[in-house]
Amino acid sequence: MTVIRFRGPVLPDGEARDVYVVDGRVTYEATSGADLVAEGWIVPGLVDAHCHLGLDDHGAVDEATIEEQAVADRDAGALLIRDCGSAADTAWIHEREDLPRLIRAGRHIGRTKRYIRNYAHEVEPEDLTAYVVQEAQRGDGWVKLVGDWISREEGDLAPSFPAEAFAAAIAAAHEHGAKVTAHCFGEGVLPGLIEAGIDCIEHGTGLTTDLVEAMAGRRIALVPTVMQLDKFPSYAEAGAEKFPAYAATMTDLYTRRRDTIMAAYEAGVALYAGSDGGGVSRHGNLAGEVVAMGELGLPADYALGAASWRGREWLGFDCLEEGSSADFVVYDRDPLADLTALFEPRCVVLRGRVVA
Repeated sequence: MTVIRFRGPVLPDGEARDVYVVDGRVTYEATSGADLVAEGWIVPGLVDAHCHLGLDDHGAVDEATIEEQAVADRDAGALLIRDCGSAADTAWIHEREDLPRLIRAGRHIGRTKRYIRNYAHEVEPEDLTAYVVQEAQRGDGWVKLVGDWISREEGDLAPSFPAEAFAAAIAAAHEHGAKVTAHCFGEGVLPGLIEAGIDCIEHGTGLTTDLVEAMAGRRIALVPTVMQLDKFPSYAEAGAEKFPAYAATMTDLYTRRRDTIMAAYEAGVALYAGSDGGGVSRHGNLAGEVVAMGELGLPADYALGAASWRGREWLGFDCLEEGSSADFVVYDRDPLADLTALFEPRCVVLRGRVVA
């Protein structure tokens, strides 16, 4: 029997406790022979709810690179990842006990020639439902849609598919036991997705007061990816000459990003933290996203909970209860007093093993 011990305030309630790890499980009952490994603030394993293991700027990467990405996320404290679309098959990660727990959404599904090259299944409306069913069967209970992207014909953001095609696809995913999330920058695609009963919105910069109230009423989650939104000015600049309407839209969305996210929070929409690691964003920076959420105006306990205990509950994972899997991070400083403490984990414990 392997027994180790950790001591300190256990978040979210902050009660100082001795946490024993016995054969990979948490117990609060004193156990003899336990070596004290670390003292500090003990936080349930962090959750990156929008991450892309297996991608770089050009599409799928090999397994060695995927492992490097996963280790970077793990060592930074992200022990549960909702992979929000990947062109690579990452199912093999489930067999690796030293890598984060992974919930795969399969491959993005977008419109033909309307998304980042080599990332998505690119299909037409009549094929959308079939591909959603395929990815629902391949993934781990989620499907990722490309809700909108720039339309060269319109010169601006536009929905990738008609509202009725989205609705049929979402219904089919639900029939096959999968939830659906969608990349959404603009406003136009959102009413149809919300009405169709989508489960989550990624980014959500086009949300309005009426839409956030509808999301709250339907218990649709939002992963705002604040760090990704900070790139909107560069997207606008890159497209300004050829697509001025698009550039103006992206500038407007960036300008009102804080008001949009805070309106969602105040309406009661459940927000979760996602780094958007993979492709244009680096892995291992979930702490940066939590700090960015706090700087935007979200309370520290809400921002951290979005990346820890609330995120774990949302995705169906336990959270340092008696007998639960020992997945947690220890910090020398109280992250609720200063979210930047998340940049410096002292000890990372995954499945009862000290991995970093």
